[in-house]
Amino acid sequence: MRVAVCQVNSRADREHNLQVARGLLDRAAAAGAELAVLPEYVDYLGPGKTAPKPEGIDGEFAQFFATAARELGIWVHAGSFHEAGPDEHRTYNTSLVFDPRGELITVYRKIHLYDVEIAGRVSYQESRSVASGDKTVSADIAGVRTGLSICYDLRFPELYRRLAVDGGARILIVPAAFMLHTGRDHWEVLLRARAIENQCYVVAAGQIGDHDPSRTCFGRSMIVDPWGTVLAQAPDTVGIVTADLDLARLDHIRSELPSLANRRL
Repeated sequence: MRVAVCQVNSRADREHNLQVARGLLDRAAAAGAELAVLPEYVDYLGPGKTAPKPEGIDGEFAQFFATAARELGIWVHAGSFHEAGPDEHRTYNTSLVFDPRGELITVYRKIHLYDVEIAGRVSYQESRSVASGDKTVSADIAGVRTGLSICYDLRFPELYRRLAVDGGARILIVPAAFMLHTGRDHWEVLLRARAIENQCYVVAAGQIGDHDPSRTCFGRSMIVDPWGTVLAQAPDTVGIVTADLDLARLDHIRSELPSLANRRL
């Protein structure tokens, strides 16, 4: 199974962001990918005052990526977007997955919200404008059980263990807009840890570069195998990288080192 991660630098121009994303999906399909994964907030990462109006899961955002999946004949994980939320003050941070017919297969709303205060460096309270999801989600993508997550979820290993054990996941997907100051020390470490401890492939697509206002994302989108080996990593620019997921190797690793089977808790 060939997968692609698409790395973008989304800014305040939604139409431009979507056209860049479509171009990367075209490249992924041309490279033979069955599944392409986009980053968190792929359509808009800019000032809140100029953000697009939140939509439902059948709005323009969904229609755009449904059309792309259908026209290209591939599975598309559309990163995430601002879904209309439970009240007028909060949205959901939501991922949509489309099959090669353009059908919406599953929906995941980010569970863990990034509320962080680092004196003199970062002040960000995601929960002020985003409502938390409350359901873990796994789904069959191209015939492979796949667990969904978004960005800050990566720091909560219990989520991924539930996806791997209860959800039967063999692939874990992480669309993200990981901050530069934490990403350079933690991004690869956490992705490889989630792969190793759950004996799953991890497919992580990130935002790269500067975003308004005063935010810089780390990038380094990557695909990691169940042994923790980085199979592909994006350079520090907009683009795609691909890797072939060997599911027989996953089975071999789980057989040779049965840590999931040996767990006691």
